[in-house]
Amino acid sequence: MPQVFNKGSNTQTRRPKRRPGGHAGLPVYGAIDLGTNNCRLLLARPAQGDNKGDNKGGIHVIDGFSRIVRLGEGVQATGRLSNEAIERTIGALKVCAHKIKDRGAVETRSIATQACRQAANGQEFMDRVKRETGLDMKVIAATEEAELTLAGCAPLLKTGHSRALMFDIGGGSTELMWVETAPEKEPKALDILSLPIGVVNLAEEYGKDPLTPEVFEQIVDRIDADLAPFEDRNRIAPEIDAGNVHVLGTSGTVTTLGAIYLDLPRYDRARVDGLDIRTESIHPISAKLAGLDFQARNDHPCIGPGRADLMVMGCAVLSAIVRRWPVLSLTAADRGIREGLLLSMMAARQEK
Repeated sequence: MPQVFNKGSNTQTRRPKRRPGGHAGLPVYGAIDLGTNNCRLLLARPAQGDNKGDNKGGIHVIDGFSRIVRLGEGVQATGRLSNEAIERTIGALKVCAHKIKDRGAVETRSIATQACRQAANGQEFMDRVKRETGLDMKVIAATEEAELTLAGCAPLLKTGHSRALMFDIGGGSTELMWVETAPEKEPKALDILSLPIGVVNLAEEYGKDPLTPEVFEQIVDRIDADLAPFEDRNRIAPEIDAGNVHVLGTSGTVTTLGAIYLDLPRYDRARVDGLDIRTESIHPISAKLAGLDFQARNDHPCIGPGRADLMVMGCAVLSAIVRRWPVLSLTAADRGIREGLLLSMMAARQEK
């Protein structure tokens, strides 16, 4: 059952070009987001100005790392993290620990999400990570995961709308947020929904083979049924009809679809982060990907190894969301939890 909260390459290292607003003399902070599918690190300094809307209180990225580890592989069936997945993940976390030390980070927050929440041996894994890497990982609740994502994406919500519908399609779960975006105030989550449905567990259930249109629709209908109570509580559709809602998605599914939407020769974060995608394009792109065999998806330059079986499942979740809440376009965000962690650390240190 969904968790409901009511509230008021396989390896990639990123060394971005220096952007305005970064200052070499300022302290470095690190953030690790260990999800069901990916292990991601971001290292940054506070920024004083940025052309993306990260003004005072923004971040200046100096290094990053991402590796597909599939930590949650098989967890839905066995209830445990497998030895193979643990070894893959610890290898990636050792790289993260080395980078954190090399950059001299003054503070680091390392969090784990759905796979470790679900696995019976999650704490045992956390203890081993501490022994072998020195990283103090913490498993966070779905509510905190959603709030960190909201904080990381806040600069992209400054569109003049009074409400935002945000979603994050993860490996083991999908979070939705109904957000108040009043002028001159920080975005505030009014309601959060966490579904135990993600691209990894769906891929394990439906396999790697091409999906018929009928099976794809069955998956979409199944997810839509879980979204219906969120609509019933919040009456989002009338707000969309009135033009009051900005829809934003942050996930590998949305950003990859954005790159395909632009017909890029390879993924380019600078082109995709903040991109508005016409929702009328989502259905034909999803249908085409669902009909491709595994190798064809694997060879696609914007999908690549490690994501070929996951992208179709992400498209099914995305299709359910835009079918339930039809809008003309949605914004793709290549940012989220790590940025939220970094901003919270920087803000806390400024207050001391």
